[in-house]
This record gives sequence, C-alpha cells and structure tokens, in this order.
Amino acid sequence: MSWHPLTADVIMPPMLLAYTRAVSPTLAECELTHLAREPLDVARAAREHDAYEALLTRLGTTVRHLPAEPGLPDAVFVEDTAVVLDEVAVITRPGAASRRPETASTAAALARHRPLAHLEAPGTLDGGDVLVTGRRVYVGLSSRTNLAAVNQLAAILRPYDYEVIQVNFRGCLHLKSGVTQVAERLVLLNPEWVDPDVFAGYRSVAVDPAEPHAANALALGGSVIHPAHHPRTRARLEAVGLRVEPIEMDELAKAEAGVTCCCLLVRLTPS
Repeated sequence: MSWHPLTADVIMPPMLLAYTRAVSPTLAECELTHLAREPLDVARAAREHDAYEALLTRLGTTVRHLPAEPGLPDAVFVEDTAVVLDEVAVITRPGAASRRPETASTAAALARHRPLAHLEAPGTLDGGDVLVTGRRVYVGLSSRTNLAAVNQLAAILRPYDYEVIQVNFRGCLHLKSGVTQVAERLVLLNPEWVDPDVFAGYRSVAVDPAEPHAANALALGGSVIHPAHHPRTRARLEAVGLRVEPIEMDELAKAEAGVTCCCLLVRLTPS
C-alpha cells in the first residue's frame, strides 16, 4: 500500500515593514518644545539612526526607506506623520506647520498597503501622541495634538470598532514620551507625566525617577528597544522579565527623539 502525505496550505507569518527616513542635514534646526537647544552632531545622529535600522532588521522587520527630505529638519521622525492600523492608515496633520510637508511621501508609501484617511484643518495631530493597545487608541492632548483632531480620528476609526480615549498629560512633548506599551497588558510610564489610572487593566513599570525621559520604548520581535542612556529604567524592565535591546540615542534625543518616533510599522498578512 502506498503512502501519500496529506497536503495542506502553508500558513506564512505576517511580514512586518518598518518605514524609516534618513536624518536630514538640517536636523539641528528641528522643532523643540520641552528641551533647550544645544549643539547637535548630525553625523553622529545619522550613525545612531543607521544602528537603529540595523536593530530593526535583526528583530525581524523589513526596513524600507521613505524619500530623503534634506530641507525638512524633523523628517526622520516618521511616526508623527501617520497612524497605521490593520484596517486603515490615517495621515496626520502635524502640529508644527514646518512638518506638514513630510506627510505627502508617507501617504504615497502607505497607499500601497492600506486605505488612507486624512486629518483636516483645524485638527492637528502628531503620531507620537497616539498609543494603540489592541482596540483601544489612546490620544494625548498636547501642544501638537488638539481636540478637533481627536474627534476626527474617533470618527474615522468608529467603523472599525476602535475606542478612542482622550488623555491629558504634562511635562513632555508627546504622549509616548511619557508612556509606551512594552508587553501584553504592561506599560512603561513616568507617573509624574501620565496618570497610571488612565490605563485601567494594565500593569505598569515606572521609570526610575532619575531618568524622567525613559518611558519611550518599542516592543518588537520579543524584545524591547530602549535608549542605552537610561540604564536604571532598563534594569526595571529586565527585573519584570523583559529582554531589552539598548540602543544609543544620545544625539537624536537632543531633538526630542525617542525609539518609537523613527519608524512606522506596517504589518502585512500574506494573501
């Protein structure tokens, strides 16, 4: 009797794209809100960004580059130009007028993968103010994001069954400067800037008080990317069992950068 193996469809894992953009030679002219301007070594910032892209690749993403924007100082911070969900990509209207030209190339790239929606005046929103946890979308009201944009985003996402939750915070540029999700039902936050009670049902790890800017982290590929210049907070993450990948971000941090703001993640499911 001959044996014939059963045939079955091969289930391919989702592909994760990470869209990035090169550091502009004008980075030192970036917008600043909560930090004093200090000398910024653009070449060193570019090297940090190269290492960041290499780490994204090692953790399982496929890095794709948005067109360089040498005349737009903040263009490396691509997260602020869109909110990417499984069903739709929302192109933002950044709060700083100097950043609005960044969105055109982001929209062109994301249109290959998602239907697009666009925020409109008088709404302003930076993607760094948006924290997505499952079907909850937390949106921080800030100097860059206003209530008009929150209401527009809620209307856009309502058909997809997302709950948009408005968050007040203080002391930092974006909501994700003060809180990020680092694992299932676990957030890293600065309780002086963001009220932990907002995240009902989530456990939290507080940053070390000596490192107030350490709450921005990127969970990816079973690890947590975190700035190397915050070792005390890194120890707190490791103490709850997380695998941390430290990355040098000292120079980019002078431009109010975090590890989430330098990429846009897009999950693709093979057809």
